[in-house]
Amino acid sequence: MTPETSWSFDPAVMLGVFILVGLYAVGWLRARRPGERHPPSLWRLTLFGGGVLTILIALVSPLDSLGDQLMVMHMVQHMLLIDVAPILLILGLTKVLLRPVTRRLQTIEQRAGFFAHPVFAVIFYAGVLWLWHVPALYDKAQGNGFVHALEHLCFFTAGALYWWHVLSPIRSRMRLAGLGPVAYMTGGKLLVGILGIVLAFAPHVIYPFYAHQPHYWGLTPLEDQMMAGLVMALEQSIVMGIALVVLFVQMLNESERAAQRAERFEIA
Repeated sequence: MTPETSWSFDPAVMLGVFILVGLYAVGWLRARRPGERHPPSLWRLTLFGGGVLTILIALVSPLDSLGDQLMVMHMVQHMLLIDVAPILLILGLTKVLLRPVTRRLQTIEQRAGFFAHPVFAVIFYAGVLWLWHVPALYDKAQGNGFVHALEHLCFFTAGALYWWHVLSPIRSRMRLAGLGPVAYMTGGKLLVGILGIVLAFAPHVIYPFYAHQPHYWGLTPLEDQMMAGLVMALEQSIVMGIALVVLFVQMLNESERAAQRAERFEIA
């Protein structure tokens, strides 16, 4: 049996995307004015555009309607919102683009205390995914439009906070240093990967909502759940692997630059 595929133009989603694009466009035009130092490159614009496109794919394209019928597609939607979209959007930012709000963001960080600490970001990131995959809450989200929208907002917020500590162009007083980024990335991804493994190897269907769905694409509900868990575990592993490689390269480059500075100082 073939699932229904339709586009969903939710007014709230379209308004949110419009505001996001509008704010970025204003910052982009300001940062690209003649005489402005360090203007953002077209590559940054492309990355941010990719993040916006990812949100539209997750919430507007047929993927959204497929997620209501197949758990594996719903999981793809979640991974786009919690990882791919935040990564691309944050990579699209620069210090110049954020200059008008930098002090405000730093003030919020100072007042937030523990909630602005990387440890909280890891707990929140993993906790949000585990919480929303509690069967009662998961099925509630599938049967209620408001709760479902709240679920998606939680995923995107948790992902944005998690990746902000790694990718933010603004230097934070709580910035991860040394092997901190490696521990941060490994901890968060392993906690979520374990959830994926639990879903993949569960001996029975955990979510009643999907237990009574037709066998779309020839998949039984248990096979659908297994594939959803594998998507989560595999996505977390791939993202963690790429991130760790990038972090190690950055650490080596920073170490090399520090050695070069020390050598120049000795010569002087």
